[in-house]
Amino acid sequence: MNAEIKISKQPVNYKEAMEFLENRVKNIQDSKKKNLLWILEHPNMYTFGTSAKREDLLNPNKLPIFKSSRGGQWTFHGDGQKIIYFVYKLKEKNIKKFIRNIEHFIINILSDHSIDSFNDKKNIGIWVQNNNKINKIAAIGIRIKKWIAFHGFSLNVNVNKDNYNGIIPCGIQNRGIANMTDFIDISKIKGLNENIISNYKKIFE
Repeated sequence: MNAEIKISKQPVNYKEAMEFLENRVKNIQDSKKKNLLWILEHPNMYTFGTSAKREDLLNPNKLPIFKSSRGGQWTFHGDGQKIIYFVYKLKEKNIKKFIRNIEHFIINILSDHSIDSFNDKKNIGIWVQNNNKINKIAAIGIRIKKWIAFHGFSLNVNVNKDNYNGIIPCGIQNRGIANMTDFIDISKIKGLNENIISNYKKIFE
């Protein structure tokens, strides 16, 4: 089944986005709607998932904070970052395979922009090597409800890395944060939305 493609041009309030996703899950369960791919941005904020630790919030006053129903720990959303949400009825009841497909999805997006990246069996997300350091460029957080997957991932395009200083991202202290612009000029990132859509169709449709 082809997914509905939704692209928001203005930053979307987090609570409104979560309500939209939850409603879409119910509509897919009731066979009223098809799968969704949603490309958007959020205003600057921190979100924490179901396995987040309170001590990983280093500065509770730095940015607004939102609780999320996704898996995972603390992360930043905001300026310079693409958010890719899906609501997707799993073809196979295999969550690990679905996560691997998401990882390949992101790796392919970055490869199309001449950025080499990789997954890590111990730490979910997508990573890059820069100046002999391994840094995270994309964070993944998913929830499964009655075999419908929702939430998605964030991809750092050109974020202000100082915004991560108020948290320990994903509970990992010995690795940093990377942007696409650490590797290529911002002018070469045109067509990113089209790239995302194309790679989604190759893997999920």
